[in-house]
Amino acid sequence: MGLGQWLSRHCFDWVHGHNLVYNTCWEDPRLDRQALRLGPDDHVAVITSAGCNVLDYALDQPRRIDAIDVNYRQNALLELKIAGIRALEFETFFAMFGRGYCPEVRWRYQQSLRPLLSPSARRFWDRHIDWFARRGLRSSFYYFGTAGALAWWINVYIDIRARLREAITRLLEARSLAEQQQLYTPALHAAFWSGLLRWIAGRDLTLAFLGVPPSQRRQVETTYPGGIARFIEDRITAVFSRIPLQDNYFWRLYLTGKYSADCCPEYLKRENFLRLKAGLVDCIHIHTDSFLGFLERSRQRISRFVLLDHMDWLSAHSLATLQRQWQALVNRAAPGARVLWRSGGLRVDYVNPLHVRFAGRSRRLGDLLRYDYDLAQRLHSQD
Repeated sequence: MGLGQWLSRHCFDWVHGHNLVYNTCWEDPRLDRQALRLGPDDHVAVITSAGCNVLDYALDQPRRIDAIDVNYRQNALLELKIAGIRALEFETFFAMFGRGYCPEVRWRYQQSLRPLLSPSARRFWDRHIDWFARRGLRSSFYYFGTAGALAWWINVYIDIRARLREAITRLLEARSLAEQQQLYTPALHAAFWSGLLRWIAGRDLTLAFLGVPPSQRRQVETTYPGGIARFIEDRITAVFSRIPLQDNYFWRLYLTGKYSADCCPEYLKRENFLRLKAGLVDCIHIHTDSFLGFLERSRQRISRFVLLDHMDWLSAHSLATLQRQWQALVNRAAPGARVLWRSGGLRVDYVNPLHVRFAGRSRRLGDLLRYDYDLAQRLHSQD
C-alpha cells in the first residue's frame, strides 16, 4: 500500500469511526420494495444507515426486521426516530425529521424521548440533540453529520460562489420532466460544474464525508471513463435532466435542508406515521455489530438481506471477511432468500468466485445465486 492509499484509507476510517456519517438514506426504498417483494412471513436483515429505509420496509409489515450497523451513532439515529414515533405527535415529529428544525427539541427530548433510548444512544443525543434547534446558516439537522456538513458546504457554494439559488429553486419546482430539461441548460450545468467543484469532487476526503471508501473509488474508476469526478457529474446530470424531481426527496432535502409534506420519505407521511405508531414499528430490532458478527450469532432463518454497498469495501480490504460473511449468509438464508446489494462499479466481479459450503460440499457462490439482471437494470435507471 502506497502512502497515498494509506492516507486515504485512514482518513475514511477516522471519518467513519468518530462521526455520524449518514443523516438520511440515499438508497431508494421504492425500488428496493420492487426487488425484495416483502411479505408477512419475511425476516429482513438490513444495514441501518440512517434508518429511513428500515422504517419504510416496516410499512410492508414483514414479520421481523433486524437493523445492524457497526457505527453506534447510526443506530442512535434510528432509535431516536423510533422513540419519536412512539412518544410524539406527528407535528413535532415532522418538525424534527421533516424540517430538521424543532426549537423546543431539548425539552421534548428530556421529557419524552430520552427515557426510550439505550444508554449508548442517550450518550450520543445528550451531546447532539441541539442539532435539531440550531439557528443561522446551519439551521437544519440535515446539515450535520459528515454527509450533512458536505451538503451545507455545497449550498454555500451554490449561494455565494455559483450564485445559482434561483435556478435551483426553479428546478425543484418544475412540474414535469420536460420543464426540468428546459431549465437544466448547458449554461446552468457549466456554471455549477466549475473547475473548483470538479477538483473537490475527486478528493478522497470529500468522498469519505459521503461514506465512499477509497476501494469503492477504485471500483468506479476501473469501469467508468473519466474517473470518480466524471461519474459524480454524470449522475447529477441524470438526476436533473432524466429523472423527475417532483418526488425526488433525496435531492430536495440536501438542496433545501428540509423535506416538504408531499416530497418526503414514507415514514414522514401522516398516515404512515400513525400506522408505525399503532404497532408496525415494533418489528424492528437494532444491533450494534458488524453484519458478519450478527449473522454468526443469529440462529434464525432470514429471507431478505439488504447489504447496501459495503461489499465494495470488504472486497478490497478483507476478502477473507467477505467470504466468511457469505458463508454466514448462506447458513442463515431461508429457502428462496433474496439478497439486494449495490456497488460503485458497473460490474461486480468479487462475489461469484467465492467458495462456500452448501449441502455438505464446497460450492462456487456464483453457482448458488440466480441474478435478475433485467430487473436490476430497469431499477438502476430509475434510482
